[in-house]
Amino acid sequence: MKRREQSQTEQLRQALSEREAQLHEAQARLAALEGSTSFQVGRTLTAAAKRPGRGLMTLPRDLFRLWRGSQGSRSSGNRSKPGPVRSYEAQRQEARLLTGTPGADDGRIVVAGILSPEARAALDPYVRVVPLRSHDTQVVFESVDVDALVITASASAPGSSWSHVGDPAAADRTRALHWTVEAARSRGVPSVLIADAPAPPALAALDVDLHYHGDVGVPLHRFNPVAAEPERDPEPVHVPTAGSPHPATRRLLASLEEHGTRPASPRWEELPATLRAVSAVATDTPGLARRATACGARALLLGRDDGDGDTSAAPRPPEALRTLRPGAGGPHSHPVGEELARLRAQGPLTSEELRSTLRHLFLTEATPVRLAELFRQVQLAPGAGNPDLPLHDRRVALLALPGDDITSLSLAEDILAQQYPPAEVVVPQESAPFTGVERLRSHGIPVRTAPVSVPSAAPGPDVWAALARAAESPWAALWREPQGPAFLVDALCAAECSGADAVGPAIDSWRQGDAPHADAVDQAAADQEYVFVSAIRPALARCELVRRGLQPGVWNRHGARLLALSPPHGTEPEESPDHARTAPKGNT
Repeated sequence: MKRREQSQTEQLRQALSEREAQLHEAQARLAALEGSTSFQVGRTLTAAAKRPGRGLMTLPRDLFRLWRGSQGSRSSGNRSKPGPVRSYEAQRQEARLLTGTPGADDGRIVVAGILSPEARAALDPYVRVVPLRSHDTQVVFESVDVDALVITASASAPGSSWSHVGDPAAADRTRALHWTVEAARSRGVPSVLIADAPAPPALAALDVDLHYHGDVGVPLHRFNPVAAEPERDPEPVHVPTAGSPHPATRRLLASLEEHGTRPASPRWEELPATLRAVSAVATDTPGLARRATACGARALLLGRDDGDGDTSAAPRPPEALRTLRPGAGGPHSHPVGEELARLRAQGPLTSEELRSTLRHLFLTEATPVRLAELFRQVQLAPGAGNPDLPLHDRRVALLALPGDDITSLSLAEDILAQQYPPAEVVVPQESAPFTGVERLRSHGIPVRTAPVSVPSAAPGPDVWAALARAAESPWAALWREPQGPAFLVDALCAAECSGADAVGPAIDSWRQGDAPHADAVDQAAADQEYVFVSAIRPALARCELVRRGLQPGVWNRHGARLLALSPPHGTEPEESPDHARTAPKGNT
């Protein structure tokens, strides 16, 4: 039995034993109530009233016996003490354990979902999804304790268990959907409808707490440039979407075939690989256009982009996603052909354009950001926790070793300029009084200290491990010198895209050892980004990995996944001696 399953089994066993103890206590209290004098007097009076003739004659004798019995029981003093009052959180946690639904220890919001397969794959890493199917929605929904009900319009597409829900031809599924929404409202569970696809009339008019016109955001763990082929197809492709476009947009889509643009209709599971293999994509759906840019391809959106008015701190490059509205150009111009020729000439996104695009998506359009935005607009069920829980895995602790006031001021200036600030900063205890550290405190950034001395030379793994043990965030950023305002957002975005355990510049371990026969694959990987490699100079890593105090050069031998990502433009990493060589002894 796995350790996690064993832990859940122990929790269930403990919850069951506590429930049995509560049941025995309830039985004892019921027995005490039935044996109480007040209960006996009431029962005696009721029996006498039912038979007035004989009952009234024996009533004084029965009451005298009850009085004598109460005197004896009062002298014995055997009274059961009331048990402690259990909190609502504890009772809810036990209910979730008994029904098989993870509780607060899981750290995620529990969502009952009527979702399409693609939407569920997008939400799974950020919330705990309890899928509801049309044939068992009542049984499942009544047996679990959830925090919210999320419905996507794409669940009504053909092929799913909720296909055609809201259509008069699927009245049974529509009734089941209405029952689920009403049951959620009666339990205080908010319901959210995400209109990510054209919906039948009854589904579009569903009485929910929040009706959101949009999609679930860009799931960066699926749509990303990680391990994309260096050579992409230079010819733009057209990815059609479900639904009937506007007539003016339909004319633009028809002109794509006239200019030789081939259509591509992959399944939803194959869509990320299709977008990584091409240089440009033409589509009429804003969500698909953003997914294409996340994969490193340029996008031509035929129609209106709902995000054109975005003024976020990390805007995407204007050449990454271009919008061609109906009626653009003069009567004798060919705007579609001109845009396609521009896409062919530009090729895929450059490194800087890709970085800027991913920053924009990570901060404003990613799936966890969209979920937090939706949960803030509704009143979650009691005990559900913070609506920002989908963003919990993005918390990062910045580990730093400032040895003087000048270094601490440089640290504070770099942290306060970050586009994505850290959740906490960890410094040695002797660095706590420095001016820069006090400046961080004055700006509301939590500062923690660790019992470690600032080394005179480059810090080793044991020093970083001591700092990481004082952190509470899931990620640790190793600060050595100023890295620019995009340092943390680039590293965290790369980690969310890849699911890697550590992110940083790749190190060619073979050339570090002056090997006479360097591995060509290893050398090529050292010059690329968003690829998994065998050795990196870590800039961001999981806290539990840093706490182990291992040399970063052997992290991959212990099962860690290392993603190559060079520093932001304009910064050069310093050589660090804290990397163990990973080359075989015969090659060093």
